[in-house]
Amino acid sequence: MPVLNRIAALAPEMTEWRQDFHAHPELGFEEHRTSDIVARKLESWGIEEHRGLATTGLVGVLRNGGSGRSIGLRADMDCLPMTEQNDVPHRSTVPGRMHACGHDGHTATLLGAARYLAETRNFDGTVHFIFQPAEEGGGGGNVMVQEGLFERFPCDAVYGIHNDPTLPLGEAKVVPGTVLAASDRVSITIRGIGGHAARPHATIDPVLIGAQVLVALQGLVSRRTDPLDSAVLSITMFQAGSAMNVIPDAAELKGTVRTLQPETRDMMERRIAQIAEGIAAAHEATAEVVYTRLYPPTVNHPEETARAARAAAKVLGAAKVIGEAPPIMGGEDFSFMLLARPGAFVMMGQQEAARGGVPVHHPRYDFNDAMLPVGASYFAALVEQELPRG
Repeated sequence: MPVLNRIAALAPEMTEWRQDFHAHPELGFEEHRTSDIVARKLESWGIEEHRGLATTGLVGVLRNGGSGRSIGLRADMDCLPMTEQNDVPHRSTVPGRMHACGHDGHTATLLGAARYLAETRNFDGTVHFIFQPAEEGGGGGNVMVQEGLFERFPCDAVYGIHNDPTLPLGEAKVVPGTVLAASDRVSITIRGIGGHAARPHATIDPVLIGAQVLVALQGLVSRRTDPLDSAVLSITMFQAGSAMNVIPDAAELKGTVRTLQPETRDMMERRIAQIAEGIAAAHEATAEVVYTRLYPPTVNHPEETARAARAAAKVLGAAKVIGEAPPIMGGEDFSFMLLARPGAFVMMGQQEAARGGVPVHHPRYDFNDAMLPVGASYFAALVEQELPRG
């Protein structure tokens, strides 16, 4: 079964929704406009809409038949604090805000599946359409779970998708086990003694100390992590000073840590503090380290992954469904939903030769609208497979 005919017919409308979301991006827990639009569309299609979870999150409920079976389908809604560099009619209208990860496409995809299922009702049971805020560092998925998502909306299993610009359109990775890394944040504040740039001997220079800390931290990946394991430590911000001729009192380093194994995660947290504090102490400075655990690894459940693969094969063909692939070192707060319920997270290809392979979190990224009917057909096929009539 290729892309469903009715969903293919909806593709132009889905594209309008997606491009509208793209032009009006909203940060985590601020997705008021997006949430309002989603709620109105669900209501217009006869789907119950329940709002207020995790501030801007909402759940659409569609029942058919008498079965007690249920399934959850999730899409994220938030954008990134980035300035878009695309020159397209639907480019962001909000300075410093951009849908650079494709959540606009995920939302439109789930809406397309919801409309199709509301029209056809070729299933027996309950579908919960989960529209989640604040995936980009806000942990909106965890907040929804903590606020009773699955108690209020019971799901036998929960499924999500993410676009993959490195994978050709029409292919999907449906892999059991760990598919995405744990994602943490680290902040290091080094405090020294500032002074005139011409008299460095009368100061304790936090910039010099910070540079040594930055370089030393990379040894945790190259020399303290098992080569058969994986870890990524990226210091992405180094802030200090306000004048070219002044050595500042303090410097701040910030970044992310990605790991696959619990023991590696523990090691990184412990050793980052030891290295920063030790190097600072050697220079008679101090270092304050704040390590924040954000998202656990995203781990697909084997049985539900096999079910997702069968549904994907109905749309894409079995040869286009990739069942083995190494984990990606990005993080996802869908991981919290998979800790609460069995399910699977699918990476769906969107790359076309004419578009190139601009990665997510890039100022020139744009979701490929050709993926919309593919993703919506997968969701629909999954529901009809898991909640069969008769």
